[in-house]
Amino acid sequence: MIVCRGIKGATTVERNTREAILAATTELLSRMVELNDVQPDDIASAIFSTTPDLNAEFPAVAARRMGWTDVPLCCVHEMDVPGSLRMCLRILLHVNTTRSAREIVHVYLRGARVLRPDLAQRLDGLAAGHPAALPED
Repeated sequence: MIVCRGIKGATTVERNTREAILAATTELLSRMVELNDVQPDDIASAIFSTTPDLNAEFPAVAARRMGWTDVPLCCVHEMDVPGSLRMCLRILLHVNTTRSAREIVHVYLRGARVLRPDLAQRLDGLAAGHPAALPED
C-alpha cells in the first residue's frame, strides 16, 4: 500500500553564501533520496527551512537544479530560539512510498547531528553496512 510519509533531514552550512547553501542542500537532498530510494515522481512536496542567519539563497533552488520541476517547494525560516543551533538547514520531504515509518531513514549531517544523535548514529551504521542499523521487518 502506498502512503505519504515524511523524511526529515538537517545539516549545517559553512557560510551564508549562495554557493554554500546550494552545496549543503544538494548534499543533504542527495543523501535523503538515495537512502530512501525516492524518485522525483514520489515526492508530494518539500519544505526547506533555514535558521535566520542563512538568507543568501533559497535552498529550493538546489532541488530545481536536480530536476525537481514538478514538485511543490517552499522555503521558510525556523524560529529564532536563543541558544539553538545556528547556520542550520532543514528539509522535510513528503513522499509517497510503500515503506513503513520504521523503514524511513532520516538524515542528519555535519553539525546538525547534535539535533538527533540517535538518528545520526543509525545513519553511521547504515553507511558502514551494519545490519543492526537496518530497520526491523
